[in-house]
Amino acid sequence: MKPSQYEIVIYGATSFVGQIICQYLSEYREEPAIRWAIAGRSESKLKALRDTLPGTQPDILVADAEDEAALRKLCESTSVIASTVGPYALYGETLLRVCAESGCDYCDLTGEVQWIRRMVDRYQATAEASGARIVNCCGFDSIPSDIGVLYTQREHRARFQQPSTDIRMRVKAAKGGLSGGTFASLMNVMKEAANDPKLRKEMADPYSLCPGIASKTRQHNPGLAEFDKVSGSWTSPFIMAAINTRVVQRSNFLLGGIYGEGFRYQESMIMGRGFSGRLKASAFGGGLAAFMMGAAIKPGRWVLEKLLPAPGEGPSPEEQQSGFYDLRFFACADDAVTLRTKVTGDRDPGYGSTAKMISQAAICLARDIAPEHCAGGLWTPASAMGEKLLARLESHAGLTFSTLEEG
Repeated sequence: MKPSQYEIVIYGATSFVGQIICQYLSEYREEPAIRWAIAGRSESKLKALRDTLPGTQPDILVADAEDEAALRKLCESTSVIASTVGPYALYGETLLRVCAESGCDYCDLTGEVQWIRRMVDRYQATAEASGARIVNCCGFDSIPSDIGVLYTQREHRARFQQPSTDIRMRVKAAKGGLSGGTFASLMNVMKEAANDPKLRKEMADPYSLCPGIASKTRQHNPGLAEFDKVSGSWTSPFIMAAINTRVVQRSNFLLGGIYGEGFRYQESMIMGRGFSGRLKASAFGGGLAAFMMGAAIKPGRWVLEKLLPAPGEGPSPEEQQSGFYDLRFFACADDAVTLRTKVTGDRDPGYGSTAKMISQAAICLARDIAPEHCAGGLWTPASAMGEKLLARLESHAGLTFSTLEEG
């Protein structure tokens, strides 16, 4: 890897999640010590942030998201840039392009599937030529799903000497809030889709991040309220499934189809058993449908933007600390479960846990992944870092991966 002044630069450090990342890194200890810096467009805000950090005091670098010269200088100073500047479709392309051109590794927190596809189309060849490893979706969307499937497939092969061609993830429990930045990204995705029929068709394709894929096995999309045989419960759609399922399919694509021919993957949320579970699923599914319909039209987006948190707002430190998630993965064969695994996180999914996940992804890229093991290009967490990232998540990010005998 190229010698540089820093191993990691956190770009967008004063954003809501950026501040949590900086708190985590300032107290994080690994030998040798991480060489890192914080960056953004406002020097005064960066200084104010640095003054709040309890541990290591990072250097400050100033660069606007559209200042190409400043961004190139940023890339020259570091091995990896971790970007929190969303919505990425509005503010993220220049930095990603400069990283792809300069050979600087990059990771982010985007969940904007339409933007990722554009970046793959525009910069895959550029990143391959420069050696830049670009890794999107390094937060709750989509590391637990992506690495969870990788872990489940590893365990399935150990037991049955072959991969599972049908894995279903169910959110058993979760507690945590969403920030204004997350809602802003979602509103922008809905706005783009509303104005572009071609984009709506692309976003409906479960293989939208697998350009040129030859085989297109039909993927099941769980209904608004659906009885799920594998968990024995009523389920509703999981809002992150739209990005997570595409990322998992892209991992399989980039890893040469190691999950098996015709691999299927789906996600939903467990709502409960019996009549009460059905009522809860129907209510949740109906509410989600109403939200998505409102977000799809201009007046609805205007109302939602007035009601939802603004960018920079999000869950309190106490809420982040008390949050958690419990995800279950079912490897199936004709609706019969062959293996059950579990992924848990010890903080709220979108912020406390996400901050630790992207931090460890950035460290993993900087320290653990040699160029001969992962060449330049646009990757997913599982395809770029795989087992090395899994080990870091368990050791340093509060995630657990385990195999269950039942339930």
